[in-house]
Amino acid sequence: MPGKLVLATGNPGKLKELRELLKGVSLELLSPDQVGLSPYIAETGSTYHENAAIKALNLAEKSGILSLADDSGLEVDALDGMPGILSARFGGPGLSDEQRCLLLINKMQHVPHEKRRAQFKCVMALATPEGKIETCEGCCQGIIYSRLSGKNHFGYDPIFFIPELNKTMAELTFDEKNTISHRRRAADKIKDLLQSRYPGGK
Repeated sequence: MPGKLVLATGNPGKLKELRELLKGVSLELLSPDQVGLSPYIAETGSTYHENAAIKALNLAEKSGILSLADDSGLEVDALDGMPGILSARFGGPGLSDEQRCLLLINKMQHVPHEKRRAQFKCVMALATPEGKIETCEGCCQGIIYSRLSGKNHFGYDPIFFIPELNKTMAELTFDEKNTISHRRRAADKIKDLLQSRYPGGK
């Protein structure tokens, strides 16, 4: 029987991505629901590393199973790195992904093209039930688009333009995104850890 790994997310889109990104590891990938736990854990940290570690450790301790969590955000140079760790709460509670994108476009409306640089950043944390935590980081560079474009994926993908591909993240196919995304780059490092240190999920 393979070991198990619980993925600390209640977001169906992110869960699908994580399952694909971690394909090939010798572990059974479970959602919090599958182990009888809520995926929603308060993010009280002040950094991506702290938030990812809080979520992974909470789930590992409650489930008794090796757990993986991530925290990610969009960092815009012209906004001094904002929205950053507040990306999912940018503009206040209750806003949809589209409303947050439009709010960001509005804040950037007078920023010239050459100063619209941004990056998606992802930190993944792997936690054991005994409290051991390891983290890995990944980034993807782009610019903030002046309008929403594309219907795929979620979050800020419709306004995150990748010059070398001449597409927004939301215009990429699922496979294309999983080749270049910040989450892919962090997940590749996590896969190396899993395969070298936790081959049985212990």
